[in-house]
Amino acid sequence: MTDWAARIGWVVGLGLFVALVYWLMREGWKWRGTLQGDLPELPAAPSGPGEARLTVLSMSGRYHGSTTAGQWLDRIVAHGLGTRSRVELTLTDAGLDVVRPGASDFFVPVAALREARLDKGIAGKVLTEGGLLVVTWAHGDRLLDSGFRSDHAAEHAAWVAAINSMTDKTETPTETEGAR
Repeated sequence: MTDWAARIGWVVGLGLFVALVYWLMREGWKWRGTLQGDLPELPAAPSGPGEARLTVLSMSGRYHGSTTAGQWLDRIVAHGLGTRSRVELTLTDAGLDVVRPGASDFFVPVAALREARLDKGIAGKVLTEGGLLVVTWAHGDRLLDSGFRSDHAAEHAAWVAAINSMTDKTETPTETEGAR
């Protein structure tokens, strides 16, 4: 014989436990966003972004999130930077335009770009070596790493070269002399 009362009690208890865990995760996400509240608002793309840098004007793929530069597990969630989404990237003389359907778009001015590299992981996503395009940029007084994966991974190397060539031009003479 089946004890229906006990079975229903276990199912209800399990459902309440799952709801509690979900609520705690949600509160943790909101708390992290509160801690990162000192980040300024994300810049919007200028009305005239300039001429496109690559022969392929944009790269479509996935945005996997942003972290504190050099800390690949310290996810930034303020201003929607922690939201994974589809992405359309466009690199112009003015900077990097990040268009995310269903999430907040943002723009990284060329003066804020620091470097681009191929990496294997960022918070919440680990791929094979070189499977992720990571762009380091300054936002407020912080350096951030943002991870992107193109629908065509062969495009990554061209993006790294183009972004790094732009950052080489934006170095000031004092930065160059200090590195010597």
